[in-house]
Amino acid sequence: MLKLNASYSKKVPVLGQDYSSQSYHASIEVEIPDGLTQAQLQERIHGTFALVKDSVEAELSEGGKAETPAPHAPARDNTPQESASPAQIHYLTDLAIRRKMDVQALNAEARRLYQVDDMKQLTRKQASDLIDHLNGGKHRRAA
Repeated sequence: MLKLNASYSKKVPVLGQDYSSQSYHASIEVEIPDGLTQAQLQERIHGTFALVKDSVEAELSEGGKAETPAPHAPARDNTPQESASPAQIHYLTDLAIRRKMDVQALNAEARRLYQVDDMKQLTRKQASDLIDHLNGGKHRRAA
């Protein structure tokens, strides 16, 4: 088993205060099975990093911080209707496997909670909430 650590940090200026910013950071450690090809390993690394980055960006958006992006950083469109990212879907699948759920059971849970036919129809927010649900309700906010 290999361990992968991915982290993402972002500084956001504080409105009305020169030379002041708030910093947001999230990191995750996941286990990756041995025997993956180089392409599969790179895909897992990319997907894990994207999940961490999307999580920080979502927290900034939900916390009202999206209105104060750094001048050099384009604002992201994290509207509630934005579809779940491929990294979120991948992570949901991994969580389900760890909990001995098959894809049908995962889709049934998504259907029960969000009235969608398939987990791929979830919004980013719904996918994030389902991840929290599968993690036992432990929501870890970026700090």
